[in-house]
This record gives sequence, C-alpha cells and structure tokens, in this order.
Amino acid sequence: MTAHSKLPQPEVADPVSAKPVVDYETLAAIFDDIRGHPLYDHEIHGCLNCGICTATCPSAQYYDYSPREIVQLLWTENLEGIYDAMHEKIWACAQCYTCAARCPFENSPGGLVMILREVAIKHELPSVKEVLRPFSRVLLKVVSTGNQLAPNMITREAFPDWGPNVAKVDAPLMVLRKAIPMPTMHTLDTAWEVNLRTSVELYTIWEASGVLKQLEQVDENLFDVVSDVMEEKRDEWAEWLEEQDDDD
Repeated sequence: MTAHSKLPQPEVADPVSAKPVVDYETLAAIFDDIRGHPLYDHEIHGCLNCGICTATCPSAQYYDYSPREIVQLLWTENLEGIYDAMHEKIWACAQCYTCAARCPFENSPGGLVMILREVAIKHELPSVKEVLRPFSRVLLKVVSTGNQLAPNMITREAFPDWGPNVAKVDAPLMVLRKAIPMPTMHTLDTAWEVNLRTSVELYTIWEASGVLKQLEQVDENLFDVVSDVMEEKRDEWAEWLEEQDDDD
C-alpha cells in the first residue's frame, strides 16, 4: 500500500445543501461499474465539445438536460458530476438516439445514458424509485406479457412530464394503430392476452437475465405482484403439460 493510498479521500457534499455526504469510495465504485459495462467503450470515443448533440436533442429543449454534458462528465471522469446527473438528468433522455446519429466522434450519449440508468438501478439510487414509480402499470405489462403500450393507456393525466407538446396525445392514435396489422397493438382488451407458454418463457428470461432482481430493487411491491402472477401461470402450464401426458 502506498503512502498516497493511506491518505483519507475527500467526501463530496454541497455546503449549502442538506443532502448527506457521499464518500469517495461510493463515487468510485459507481464509476467503475459504468466504465466496466461491456458497451461503454463502444459508446464513447472522445468529445470535441461542439454541442451538435445537444442542439439536435428534443429533451434538451424542455428539460435541464444536455447530451454533451453527459459525455463530458464521463470523458473527464468527473465523479461528483456523474453522481449528480444520475439523480435527475439521465432520466430526461427520450432514447431517440438523434445524438448518436449527429456526433462527429461517433459517440452515443443515449447509449451512455442507458448504462448510467443500469448502474443507478444496481446501486439502488433514490432517483430510480422516484422516476419509475408512476410507470408501475407499464412495467407490469412489459414484464408479464412482453407487450408495451396500447393506445388507450396513453393519456395526458398519466404522463404529465411529457412537456408542452403532450396535447399531441389527442391525435387519432386508435385509427393510426389500426393501420398496423397486429391486433395486440389496438387495445388493452387484446394487448393483455398472451399465450400461456409465451408468458412462462418470458418470465424465465426475465429471471435468468437479472431483470426481476432489478425490478425488486426498484419496486418491491410490483415485484411481488409479478412473481405471484407468473407463479400462477407456471402452475397452469405445468397442469396443462400433465393433461397432455395423460391424454397420450
């Protein structure tokens, strides 16, 4: 152990804020998980600080968010800034990847935000629960059925953070969706209906890939609901297989 490593590391805190002090080891551990992500080196290659990504970013027009800031924080290894951004700013990204298409360095700020979100979940940051709590119904639908949104799930009341253009939700979504030849996209009445075998396979994938473990960290109550639903489906699937064996 070197003499330098024995020195106490600085603690990070805002002198005019009531937020608790964050120790250096925590910040370093978070950054190590970010930098150690298998996609990290693929998503960041440098930064000219040109601002093209921010100039073309839809979220930057309505929120205190800048793709360039995300890249700069990571490129300069600004641990305190990264930690601060993970509490609010990373959740403003709409994942449209316009930034990745425009960056002359072929960076993907949107991809970096995805990594930051994964690490935020792993470290159980408070922002994760705060941001995802209103989307529990959507998460339940995704995890239990593999489907996402149906048109009649989209209302201005359910998504107040969509900004001033939320009025566009009044567009004839049902008419537009019916142009897509998939009945599960038309309404909740069919979007919730999924083949039993498919449901069991999806649950097994969520379980093996660690998604359910992350869900438990984010929303324990929702995790319990999903677990109960899927255990019932597993029992139903096992009973159906037994019936097939008896028939044979």
